[in-house]
Amino acid sequence: MNGKKRGWKRPGLNGAIRYSESFKLAVVHEVEQEDLPFRHVQHKYGIKGCDTVQSWVRRYGNGTRGKVIRVERPEEIDELKRLRERLRRLETALADANVELAVERAYTRLACQRAGIKDVAEFKKKAGGTPDIKP
Repeated sequence: MNGKKRGWKRPGLNGAIRYSESFKLAVVHEVEQEDLPFRHVQHKYGIKGCDTVQSWVRRYGNGTRGKVIRVERPEEIDELKRLRERLRRLETALADANVELAVERAYTRLACQRAGIKDVAEFKKKAGGTPDIKP
């Protein structure tokens, strides 16, 4: 023979160690309840693979590990809604003001062109000082 013992097999598939579901759940419970680092539990139980414990926590955990949970009071939620609505109104008002300004500039340019005024900026300066004429 080629030096291998007859009937001897490596543990698990491709030499990987297979852990029971109950063992995985116990490890995940310990990680979550005691807020332990993954590495600590991995070394404590001799678990192979650098991401094994982390993947178990993702799969079997209660979802709190590694996630940020934000707790808000009802008045904070209402304040956030109020501020978002105010922001939406202000953005709309700004857009309207920009449109009005663009229309006013175009109208002034066209009026100066029809009146034969070549320097629109000079016209605006002169008209700005006269109470009867608006730029």
